[in-house]
Amino acid sequence: MSIKLKYRFLVETIENREGTGSVPMQKKSNDLTTLQRLCAEQAIIISTSMLEQLELYRDLLEQWNSKINLISRKEDAPVIIKHIFHSLLITLYHRFNEGEQILDLGTGGGLPGIPLAILHPEVKFVLVDATGKKIIACKDMIKRLGLKNAVAIHTRVEEMKGINFDTVLSRQVAPLDKLCSWSGKVLKSKGVLICLKGGDLENEVKEALSSRKDHNEFPAKIDLFPLDDVNPYFTEKQIVIARR
Repeated sequence: MSIKLKYRFLVETIENREGTGSVPMQKKSNDLTTLQRLCAEQAIIISTSMLEQLELYRDLLEQWNSKINLISRKEDAPVIIKHIFHSLLITLYHRFNEGEQILDLGTGGGLPGIPLAILHPEVKFVLVDATGKKIIACKDMIKRLGLKNAVAIHTRVEEMKGINFDTVLSRQVAPLDKLCSWSGKVLKSKGVLICLKGGDLENEVKEALSSRKDHNEFPAKIDLFPLDDVNPYFTEKQIVIARR
């Protein structure tokens, strides 16, 4: 079977599973209530329709993840908290503006780009990943969510030419200096890189700042925002913002 046919088969398999009750109704109800409560606690403004879209995204992400490794299959927390709500927390530290051009670097299963695209329909998101099957999954989820402000592209950021972004987002595990190196080439003059990272970042921050001369003088400054107080699942997690 060719690669194209193989992944068309995966898309059709996921579509056929829709409505089969793979996600228990009680879990769906609890997750929606939990997400609504967590957003309210952090003053994240979210409508009922957005909550429903995020819930659908959770379902699609879990369905695709049963076929393709998009997120860990051994979760210690509900997907809607560990992955979706985690992505939404970026809004606490970055104001998204109408028409803003966002690059989600190494998007994987659409994180953090898809949840943020749902929350901010006025902002344009470009999701990129070097793994083609992950982009196939993202394209399918974007289509089925009805998102008009997000596109998924199979490419490496090093290969992107002639386009610049206001903001680069990343949730991948690459070292910070590497993320800065990639981002420095595609960010506008006042652009920022926002990462969701965990662990002790002291050495990563030092390395990124000391090697800025190799990254188009990016970054000049790095701010860290711990998320320990937001939810017990985010112990040692931080939002990292690198600026020119």
